[in-house]
Amino acid sequence: MTPDTETEILKAVDAVFDREIEFLAELTSHPSTRGNEQPAQDFMAGELGSRGYEVDRWTIDVADIAHLPGFSPVIGNYEDAVNVVGTHRTQGGNGKSLILNGHIDVVPEGPLDMWDTPPYALRIADGWMYGRGAGDMKAGLASNMFALDALRHMGFAPAGDVFIQSVVEEECTGNGALACLQRGYKADAALIPEPFEEKLVTAQLGVLWFQVHLKGIPVHVAYAGSGSNAIEAAIPLIQALHEMEHRWNEPERRHGAYAGHNHALNLNIGKIQGGDWTSSVPAWCVFDVRMGLFPGQNIDEAKREIEAVLAEAAKSHPFLSKNAPEIVYHGFHAEGYALSEDGTADATRAISALETAHRTVTGSTLDKLAITATTDARFFGLYAGIPALVYGPRAEAIHGFNERVEIESVRRVTQATALFIASWCGLEKI
Repeated sequence: MTPDTETEILKAVDAVFDREIEFLAELTSHPSTRGNEQPAQDFMAGELGSRGYEVDRWTIDVADIAHLPGFSPVIGNYEDAVNVVGTHRTQGGNGKSLILNGHIDVVPEGPLDMWDTPPYALRIADGWMYGRGAGDMKAGLASNMFALDALRHMGFAPAGDVFIQSVVEEECTGNGALACLQRGYKADAALIPEPFEEKLVTAQLGVLWFQVHLKGIPVHVAYAGSGSNAIEAAIPLIQALHEMEHRWNEPERRHGAYAGHNHALNLNIGKIQGGDWTSSVPAWCVFDVRMGLFPGQNIDEAKREIEAVLAEAAKSHPFLSKNAPEIVYHGFHAEGYALSEDGTADATRAISALETAHRTVTGSTLDKLAITATTDARFFGLYAGIPALVYGPRAEAIHGFNERVEIESVRRVTQATALFIASWCGLEKI
């Protein structure tokens, strides 16, 4: 690209940016928590269709993906799990193909009285847009869409095929992205604008979810000593898991990308339920656990160690020693992924194109980041040989109260994305 073309692309993003913010506000107003994504997907499908893209909308069938590497087990059916993909087909160009991926699902809001304003009501203040999902990651879906709109505003389209994906299940399994691969959507590279402060994610952790089911002996609390409290029995098991977490973070077990990170792997007790009556010793307890994994760490080996840790901890409990905890795996079975380990020509070229785009927009070098979370990038990088670049806007309080995304950061990411598409795919006249 010539400097004049780069300047025109930046100006084109500015020209459509007001509409992008309106789009983001509308998309954020849809409370697309797991199981409630379809109205937001209706909106996405309508927007893609109105632009003339081929729109593919389908309900994920677990039977289609359960045998594939990267699948995460689920509880319940998928009748409400709907993916949307819009496809741009080149008119004869020979540019590289590209996946622009983003997830439509958001995490629950938590107690509404702890938000300053309702989580799905538009609020813009001091250069930030507030709302659940505004940052994670509907701003990314908007930047994907409007980077292409900016090129169209100039009278151009990518000279390679582009697949604009709006997927479900990123926050709990990643099966939405996996279903896109199973359906045949593959490309030479993927870009996922998750909100990591305009930095390129070069490594991400794996994540494992599981439940621990405990039984006890219910008696009236007046005779508590003759029963077995299932909720209290969870306490030493949780302590044993945290001791395992400490061992997994020891220097000799760290992946190279996290060598300087003292505690990259985090174990979280995310939910606990148990008991039936305040004056009855609880006969049951279930607690949900999230544990991080390093890239290259084997999931089956991790599961065996978790099971051994819980079995050993249960031996010291008078009831659990004869009634072993039951472990149920559901949700994330996510391996770690390191883009930095991809030495292919496509990965090298894609990273270079993004570095150049970022520098053109910001005037600074593209920073690299090893994150302590996971993204859908792993599916493309690990199972399809597609280098997956994670690069998105600055956001704060994702998964928390008063989630927000910086508007000017969204503009810069949209500009960088448009430049990246132009460089990676090439351009053709509409």
